[in-house]
Amino acid sequence: MSDQYTQQRRAKVAELRQKGINPYPNGIVSSNTAEEIRGLYDSKTKEELEANFTGAYSLSGRVMAVRLFGKAAFVNIKDRTGPIQIFVEQKTLPAEDYELFKNYVEVGDFILVSGNVFRTRTNELTIHAHKLNLTTKSVRLLPEKWHGLTDIEARYRQRYVDLIVNPKVRETFVKRSMIIKYLRDFFTLKDFLEVETPMMHPIPGGAMAKPFVTHHNKLDMDLFLRVAPELYLKRLVVGGMERVFEINRNFRNEGISIQHNPEFTMLEFYMSYATYADLINLTEELLSGLAKHISGGTVVEYQGEKLDFKAPFQRYTMKESLLKIGGLTEDILNSREKAVEFAKKIGDELKSKDEGLGAIMSELFEKVVQSKLIQPTFITDYPTEISPLSRKRDSNPDVVDRFEMFVYGREIANAFSELNDPEDQSSRFKAQAVLKSRGDDEAMYYDEDYIRALEYGMPPTAGEGIGIDRLVMLLTDSPSIRDVILFPQLKKES
Repeated sequence: MSDQYTQQRRAKVAELRQKGINPYPNGIVSSNTAEEIRGLYDSKTKEELEANFTGAYSLSGRVMAVRLFGKAAFVNIKDRTGPIQIFVEQKTLPAEDYELFKNYVEVGDFILVSGNVFRTRTNELTIHAHKLNLTTKSVRLLPEKWHGLTDIEARYRQRYVDLIVNPKVRETFVKRSMIIKYLRDFFTLKDFLEVETPMMHPIPGGAMAKPFVTHHNKLDMDLFLRVAPELYLKRLVVGGMERVFEINRNFRNEGISIQHNPEFTMLEFYMSYATYADLINLTEELLSGLAKHISGGTVVEYQGEKLDFKAPFQRYTMKESLLKIGGLTEDILNSREKAVEFAKKIGDELKSKDEGLGAIMSELFEKVVQSKLIQPTFITDYPTEISPLSRKRDSNPDVVDRFEMFVYGREIANAFSELNDPEDQSSRFKAQAVLKSRGDDEAMYYDEDYIRALEYGMPPTAGEGIGIDRLVMLLTDSPSIRDVILFPQLKKES
């Protein structure tokens, strides 16, 4: 059926061209928006509008519905600010405009109308058209108006249609823009400098993740799409940029799920002369303020749960969370053998036979604790073994000065006091290189230039990364990461 309508519309395009009418003219300018007109006249009564001529307004938009009756019609159009109704009648339009409307204007087309504002018998604010132009002819039929585009994969694949027929989708991405602006303003006001670092790296680093590989022909060298901007941002700290942040894309060659997309957006920032404890306070201030800005208060409803971003958030060390939330015992957490035995008991396939107790504890945390962290929660004291870029705790070198923040069972932020000892960092990179040689695709490479940078001296610094997409999911009540990414990655269309 849709192919039939497409052919009919293409035939109308051909007819217009034969009549010397361009179905895709340029230089079309409207003076007003639907929102502007509603702002001026929403408070006016029918009688007030009739008593005071409103003057002529011009408005461009997409036709969303047409209701014909005799020699007149009501047309609903929508511009970037929202919908408004147009009244078209033969006696008030130039003859050529009415013929164009009657024979060629259909749902999906773009039109430019000029006219004055009035209220109908049903009291709806309406523009009475005195002039009408076709500005773009649509040749594909929009989805049925009452049901819209409901097939999930079709919505993601044809986001351009999804945005036309599903108003809530547009609202989500408007909120996303508001969230990013708030983050940018927050850090700018705190004297952070926004920067841009490379997307293509000669050595992937900054996160334990599998990278995408590309090739530069002129240089004849492989490059990696960045998994994180961390090592470049910290090079800037070495160079004297004591407070920096970046909002940009990361790429990880990993699975796709409701929480994961191979291309995703991160906020990452670094603050000299601060510790991870300072960033806990800063994160509470940031997210509490953001929730109020977007939702009007600190309580946000997500998938039926009320999440409270009022500071302070809950805090546990990793060990405390395993004991109090995961139900493990001290003897399991103090013995690698017993930890391995417990992992097998709950069906946890360990990533490697060479994992130490710290790495096993982290895997057990993901298995038995993480999904239970519904309210905003900081988990601290991560094992050194799984934190190759974090500063060791002075009082206990088995753990690092690091936290991750979880909401609704999902990691939202990761932060730590940065490792600025070049000898310690070098030995950690070497340990990662051993893991990589044994087949661990997510282990880090040895980055000689980064060690050289640290040898010039990096001041005491704390840094943090916050997942923008997951944050937007929470603040827009979106169940999948695909709902908050305009064009998520999908399999090839069959």
